[in-house]
Amino acid sequence: MGCLARVYVEVYGCSANVADSEMVSGLLVEAGHAIVDGQEGSDACVVMTCTVKTPTERKILKRIRGLSEAGAPLVVAGCMPKAQRELVAETAPHASMIGPNDLLEVVDVVEAALCGGRVEAIGEKPIDKTCLPRVRANPVVHIAPISSGCLGCCSYCIVRRARGALHSYPAESILEDAGMAIMEGCREIWVTSEDAAAYRWGDVRLPQLLGELSGLDGRFYIRVGMMNPDRAEPILDELIEAYGSEKVFKFLHLPVQSGNDEVLCRMRRGYTVDGFMDILSRFRESFPRLSLSTDVICGFPGETEEQFMDSMRLVESVEPDVLNISRFWPRPGTEAEGMAGQLHGRETKTRSRALSALWRRMSLEGSLDWVGWRGEILVDEAGKGDSVVGRNYAYKPVVLHEPRVGLGEFVEIEVTGAGGGYMSGKAIS
Repeated sequence: MGCLARVYVEVYGCSANVADSEMVSGLLVEAGHAIVDGQEGSDACVVMTCTVKTPTERKILKRIRGLSEAGAPLVVAGCMPKAQRELVAETAPHASMIGPNDLLEVVDVVEAALCGGRVEAIGEKPIDKTCLPRVRANPVVHIAPISSGCLGCCSYCIVRRARGALHSYPAESILEDAGMAIMEGCREIWVTSEDAAAYRWGDVRLPQLLGELSGLDGRFYIRVGMMNPDRAEPILDELIEAYGSEKVFKFLHLPVQSGNDEVLCRMRRGYTVDGFMDILSRFRESFPRLSLSTDVICGFPGETEEQFMDSMRLVESVEPDVLNISRFWPRPGTEAEGMAGQLHGRETKTRSRALSALWRRMSLEGSLDWVGWRGEILVDEAGKGDSVVGRNYAYKPVVLHEPRVGLGEFVEIEVTGAGGGYMSGKAIS
């Protein structure tokens, strides 16, 4: 091409998608292009898409349509081109596409689009997403993918069509990637995957990988991403031992999805409520102030009112620090799309609101338990105005109004107040 371009990259979805967008930006910058903050004034746009939920799909399709009509060359990347290629082509006929396994093609695809071409790079063979150039969304957080795809066959999930079967990345490459990030100033390493507990490279499983990461030089924390209970249970003893490192946040993302075994069976989740509770109990025995993040789907096909109440009772029992609530939406091509007992949207909304109200009350109570706590936090996020947000050892967010404190600093604080899902504090000498 005759000149270098200004490219706007927009991202939706999970932390793995954010990591993909950082790599897309890094590859474009390495090729000499510039990444700009907004669509206006850009020469081309890349949209990293997510298709896990129907509302997300609708939002992104509207955005794609708008960007396509704006006239600048458009590249649609991420899960949607792989899982729903025809839908993307119908929405934006002139857009190029890149699948999750084809990030290394982004420079060629963008440059072809700038020259008026339309390219589709949607391959099946997974690639190792380590040691690639980055333009990080947060300069102190390194999102470290350890694998792509999963071993599950959940009846409601469309992501398997986009990300495929499990493909773990070489352990030595993950360590090299994290080591470079720490040298570049990152203070949090987010171990990221569709199911981190499924990771396996030769004899290295997730606990051994966490041990190797913890052994890297430097001051930093490791946040372990989502682990499905059926994959976490076989490695539970070693996993709890790995969590014992002072560099690992005492933060557990363990999705339950339903508090009823019959619903879990129809979801094809591969575990029971008791299995989930056993894992959580073991973790809390070792780490009493562990932060729990879990997920619940409201209104799965055939879910009765009593079965939904099982989920309410489970949430009330386990008191999660983070609760990701989803209304069931039938995704195209999934088994659950054709299941009997589809609930009306009003019913799924009612159940979602009831669960949200329960969690809001519990979240405030959980935060109040930390008032008076003194200890160290890592500042990892800019807040509103002159505030910053830091995380303590349990990954609990603390808001500070300390304009002289910068990202990546470790600060001794006292928690002085609490809100739903967060605390406020002050620095102490």
